[in-house]
Amino acid sequence: MSANERIQFKNPETMPPTFGYTHVVESRSARTIYISGQVPLNREGQLVGAGDLAAQTRQVFENIHFALEAAEVSFADVVKLTFFLTDIGQMATVREIRDQYINMVNPPASSAVEVRKLIQEEIFIEIEAIAVGD
Repeated sequence: MSANERIQFKNPETMPPTFGYTHVVESRSARTIYISGQVPLNREGQLVGAGDLAAQTRQVFENIHFALEAAEVSFADVVKLTFFLTDIGQMATVREIRDQYINMVNPPASSAVEVRKLIQEEIFIEIEAIAVGD
């Protein structure tokens, strides 16, 4: 079963317009992959992009990419992203980088939450992902 057959993206006309996300993503007959919240640490555990939200966001998406590869799926299989930011006013920066990774024809369902603090004071962003695969 292809990704198009196992995942349906829906934006009902009765709901507000979307901007880079889908209101309803339905998964049929698929394996579910939950990816823990990823922060901008590289494989050595070092912070990438100190003081730079864009660099941190790129590292987070690369970490998600590696996690998806480990599960033998890709960003095309991501059905839900949850963003945690210390400054929600910077979401445009995050979206610009996100759009380089996700399928913009059928973007995943998404939520964004402003938080007071993440695991380290220098970290500005954390992202969780849910994907479906065969």
